[in-house]
Amino acid sequence: MIFKDYDRIVFAGDSITDMGSVQPVGDGSMWDNLGKSYVRIVDNMLAAYYPEVRVRVTNSGVNGDSSSDLLRRFKRDVLDLDPQWVSILIGGNDCWREFDSPSQRDQHIPPETFRDNVSEMLRMTREKEGVKGVFLVTPYYMEPLRADPMRARVEQYAEIMRELSEEYGAEFVDIQSMFDRYFRYRHSSFIAWDRIHPNLIGATLIAKEFLSHCGFDPNHIPE
Repeated sequence: MIFKDYDRIVFAGDSITDMGSVQPVGDGSMWDNLGKSYVRIVDNMLAAYYPEVRVRVTNSGVNGDSSSDLLRRFKRDVLDLDPQWVSILIGGNDCWREFDSPSQRDQHIPPETFRDNVSEMLRMTREKEGVKGVFLVTPYYMEPLRADPMRARVEQYAEIMRELSEEYGAEFVDIQSMFDRYFRYRHSSFIAWDRIHPNLIGATLIAKEFLSHCGFDPNHIPE
């Protein structure tokens, strides 16, 4: 596994990451500081399967954030926490506002602005001493029909994440493709009625996909 003793992972994002975490930063395994998102499940799985590795998991998700919102607080809520690993899952609200608030153009984050925002976060992270790696996690829409306008729009933002991961050497975590595979067997309403905010099953799937990029072994036996 890539995480070492006392490494800190800071998960940055919007409501998908937040899910009731302490604001502005949820930290620590006790109580419900980490909320009930995939971040909580990542922490659970690391502690359960790798008890000998003391990894510090921090939730820096804020409900409603766009990439512009996250960029404004990125230094304070991510980099100033001195993480060894940074995960960024953002873009859902950048897309969603175009569809649920079509007349409020000041709330829209077009693809080119999204690219600039995420690129700046990556640039800042690259310059931060002590960071070992970055995960870029795609926004998604739990709609199997690719012709759906919002699904098609989200894929544009996910592709930007892929391109930036190659440019900056970040680990690319494709949540949209993972959900597409899952929905061959279960309808998206099994995971989220609004096709965005996952229940605990969906959160587990996101956590599982994330950990698959970390050398996580569920058959690991502590020495």
